Amino acid sequence: MTIAAAKIISDPAIHRGEPVIEGTSTTVRAIAELWNQGMPAEEIPLHLPHLELAHVFEALRYYLTNRDAIDPLISANQIPDSWHGKRWDPEKGPPEPEN
Repeated sequence: MTIAAAKIISDPAIHRGEPVIEGTSTTVRAIAELWNQGMPAEEIPLHLPHLELAHVFEALRYYLTNRDAIDPLISANQIPDSWHGKRWDPEKGPPEPEN
């Protein structure tokens, strides 16, 4: 696959329209999060073996040219500090935030 063949799409039926790598349900946000945590782009396909390096580079290109749209998605995907160390009870739902 070439970089030109890797494509980012938005489809309301996949992750509510969040940009994904075409042919996968892998979000640009997920790739950007790994990269922002210090993972080299070349290692990302080792952790997500359904991706080729061309997919990763296209996702990062998209992220770097659309940070204003992707960074809020990254922020919204964080676990609140007040939840750290708490057990999840599927019958009760998420822990209550501490004030």
